[in-house]
Amino acid sequence: MNFASKNVLNIPVPTVVSSRVRADILSAAMGFGSRRIAMLMPIAMICTSLVAVPAISDQPDSVPAADSVNELTADLAADVPIWIAELDAPKAQARREAEQRLIQAGPDAAQHVPVILDHLSIDAQQRLARIQKQWQASATRTELELTVVKLQNAKTLGDALEAISTASGVEFDTAPGGASLDLTQKIRPPSVALGFWESLDTVLDQTNLDINFYAGDHETLALIPRSEDRPSRVDSAAYSGIYRLEPTIVTARRVLGSPLQSSLNLTIVISWQPNRTPIGLTIPIAELSGKLDNEVDLKPQTSGKTIDVATTTELAMSQFYLPMQLPQRNFEAGGLNRGGAAQMSQDATEIKRISGQITALLPGERRRFELPLDTPAASDKQDAMTVSIEAVRESEPLHEIRVGVELESAGRALESHRQWIFQNEVYVELANGRRHDHLGFEVYRQTGSGVGIGYLFDLSEGGTPVGGPQNLPPGAKLIYESPTSVMKNQVPFLLNGIPLP
Repeated sequence: MNFASKNVLNIPVPTVVSSRVRADILSAAMGFGSRRIAMLMPIAMICTSLVAVPAISDQPDSVPAADSVNELTADLAADVPIWIAELDAPKAQARREAEQRLIQAGPDAAQHVPVILDHLSIDAQQRLARIQKQWQASATRTELELTVVKLQNAKTLGDALEAISTASGVEFDTAPGGASLDLTQKIRPPSVALGFWESLDTVLDQTNLDINFYAGDHETLALIPRSEDRPSRVDSAAYSGIYRLEPTIVTARRVLGSPLQSSLNLTIVISWQPNRTPIGLTIPIAELSGKLDNEVDLKPQTSGKTIDVATTTELAMSQFYLPMQLPQRNFEAGGLNRGGAAQMSQDATEIKRISGQITALLPGERRRFELPLDTPAASDKQDAMTVSIEAVRESEPLHEIRVGVELESAGRALESHRQWIFQNEVYVELANGRRHDHLGFEVYRQTGSGVGIGYLFDLSEGGTPVGGPQNLPPGAKLIYESPTSVMKNQVPFLLNGIPLP
């Protein structure tokens, strides 16, 4: 197991279990135990809710052997340039076949595309642009597929956290309060593969642990001892896609003089994988529906169209409430019995089920852009994102570095949900490895496909400027870390057995 030291919120050197290894376990069978609040759909159906440009793939379901991988790589290195040339073949059939071969080769073929393509005709370049768009969509869809964790071989808490971290890329702070947790605690591993949240909740239930979201960050969850009155995390939650939903409060409000103002509000805590913060998370009110245990329908309030849920990369959870209509008491809704008295049948005691839909944009994998400050108009393109240095301005004692960020096919990602761009990590790294964080920023341009942001830096050493032109430190470079693609994601959810007040 790999252990590293990390400070979270200035807490002294907690122990962090971490791993960045990607495990190919997406084809594992899924199984789920019973719980009060149940998951609506199997993993396979959830994954189909990712909306993307269709891509053709002939990749095998199992992990190929190392020799096979080497052979595939060697074949692509030899075949891709030939297929690119055949995009300009005299016969239309040959051109179509070359395009399909390139699409089927998948994103791995991109690294073998020749650098110089000026000799291609306009038609061939258009075909190649379509192919690259398919590659990009395929790569993004793979990044956003639901994390699946195998815990069958885990015998201790440390083993389990390592397996979850390996599959998801999420790290765990096991000493947020200074004292490290006992990672040697024995666990009973589930016999089947589970999603990220269900596998983690299963382990935390067995080791009497909980999560402190306020001590984590965009890639770390802090684990703490569980309070005595904390119910089972698995029995309290519903799992849908990358999300975990847990009802925490049910509030009934009856306005006697104005029944239309009465309400039944359900407070829900929604969590997501820390490294997959959703963008523009909403829940359409019209999609909400439910039923009480006395078979009376539970309907949403008619005010508003969506529930907007705030998200931030520094906190892997948020809270919202579902606005429902308060059902009538049975004696109010019923008629009279044979004796002329109001019928007093039993009132509902719990919400039997309530369902809805979560809509958001999910970011792809975070990537690191490195732009040398001494290179005029330095630019770097990765996947669908291009980051460029548009200007460096000296304003003693500070420097303003103007950065342009463009995102292909941005759609809603930059229409009204730009906050994720402003939360990206940006800093200057000197040749000696020293890091200078920015002191603030100002947005000077916004378009449908990108933004221009001016970041302020103090690049002096000990109060005196260093370096050459414009007093820039020699060898300094701007580091920009960001997801490089986004994809629309819609998943349904179902909550069961919620007690009424």
